[in-house]
Amino acid sequence: MSEKKATGILFNKQNYMWMAIGGVVMVIALLLMSGGKSPDPKVFNYSEVYSTRRITVAPVLLVAGLLIEIYAIMRRPKSAEK
Repeated sequence: MSEKKATGILFNKQNYMWMAIGGVVMVIALLLMSGGKSPDPKVFNYSEVYSTRRITVAPVLLVAGLLIEIYAIMRRPKSAEK
């Protein structure tokens, strides 16, 4: 007969902590990306819409948040059976 090894839980506290950090980073990126509304709809403010914050910083933070989420999912919990 074959022995079945008990696998335990899939994620531990550290995994959930990294998932929360990744989620917070992504929310910050989306907040940085938002805005750019002009009080006058007939006026287009090029520097406000295409600012460095919206075009460079926010997408980099969004990708960083996604990478943190991938790390959190792929990270294996340390086994206590040593």
